[in-house]
Amino acid sequence: MARFLVAAALLASPAAAYVAPGSGMPQRQSALPTSSAAAQPMLFDFEEPAAEAQSTGACGVLAAGFGVGAVLGWLNSHKQQVAGVAAAAAVAMAPVAANAWVNYEGLEFLGGSDKVDINNANIQAYRQFPGMFPTAAAVICTHGPYNNVGDIFSIPNVDPRLMEVIKKYEKNLVCLPANPSYFIDRVNNGMYR
Repeated sequence: MARFLVAAALLASPAAAYVAPGSGMPQRQSALPTSSAAAQPMLFDFEEPAAEAQSTGACGVLAAGFGVGAVLGWLNSHKQQVAGVAAAAAVAMAPVAANAWVNYEGLEFLGGSDKVDINNANIQAYRQFPGMFPTAAAVICTHGPYNNVGDIFSIPNVDPRLMEVIKKYEKNLVCLPANPSYFIDRVNNGMYR
């Protein structure tokens, strides 16, 4: 904290640089022809008495110290508000993480209705059908893509009892073309209850 205050005070204090004309520094000459009025350099006299310059620097450091102290005091008393604003700014500046389409035409079949798309719906969408989740749903989600609903009955090495459960809910299954945004997340979309 002390380092921050010292750095802020040094940055806030006025800095002055003055190079007296004819102090040994070579004057830069232009190679372009100019008029005599424009060729005359404009010189400003910024000399101040040494005592006044030192007091101005000390006052600047003192004022900067009070200013930094006031700002830090305000921040300390308003921690939650500042944290809320910082969090909101971070969320607003963050890129959108999900690739899913909000206006996807088959959105209702991803778990929002009594019909489930076998090519794009997540394994969680099958919870609404007793006996389907997790085993029968996993069989459907780990295979595919399918051309029609009947293709799920040709999955090799599936227990006949699971096929009976799938057959029971065959009317609730639809087969839309596989969408890469949803097909890849059918088994695990990273959302857990």
